[in-house]
Amino acid sequence: MYRIFIIEDDDKIGAILKSTMEKYGFEAERAVHFKDLLGEFTAYDPHLVLLDINLPYFDGFYWCRQIRTRSNVPILFISAREGEMDQVMAIENGGDDYLPKPIHLDLLLAKVKGALRRAYGEYAAASAATAASAAELELYSLRLNLSRNELEWRGERTELTKNERLLAEAFMKRPDEIVAREQLLEALWDDVQFVDDNTLTVNVTRLRKKLEEIGIIKAIETVRGQGYRLNAEALREAGA
Repeated sequence: MYRIFIIEDDDKIGAILKSTMEKYGFEAERAVHFKDLLGEFTAYDPHLVLLDINLPYFDGFYWCRQIRTRSNVPILFISAREGEMDQVMAIENGGDDYLPKPIHLDLLLAKVKGALRRAYGEYAAASAATAASAAELELYSLRLNLSRNELEWRGERTELTKNERLLAEAFMKRPDEIVAREQLLEALWDDVQFVDDNTLTVNVTRLRKKLEEIGIIKAIETVRGQGYRLNAEALREAGA
């Protein structure tokens, strides 16, 4: 059963959305703690989010960006704002679609079903099959499977998080080159304004540990004041 997370501070509208989703066979939960929506999102782990723009503390654009640091889950904005720029901002901040209020429930249901099909159903399966042949990078026998978020080295495998996979991809496409911290931040997050620089350091450290798990030591070098570099020589030596 698909889980729908409803981020709407208007009790009447929120109740209607929840009952509509449940009526058509979805599991639904409404947000409660508007200061910690990312925490609620993570705990509930939904398949789709219905997101209002006008919210207490921070607006929906902010929370959409925060969710995108954790997940590619479909996000449908629902808002009383009807301006074209609001719709543009919804998409640019990571949303998948936009529905103005008053909500036409039949249209909402059709968009929810369509988004779920694209993300998890037959459309997703067809897209994955088409991309499978081009979903791998290889550098000196180090293989990165982009569709499975998996690194393989001489028969040893390790699973990566999404951010670890994005970092590995950036490094493997530019071996022996310095990749600036700003470039890596932009590769991992659409809007780096709200990202602590230490978060990148943590993700790079985790990727280093994953490489060590499969037998590759000290392949990612820190270039002080500039960024990081994948030392291709270290890969060659490890494989010798």
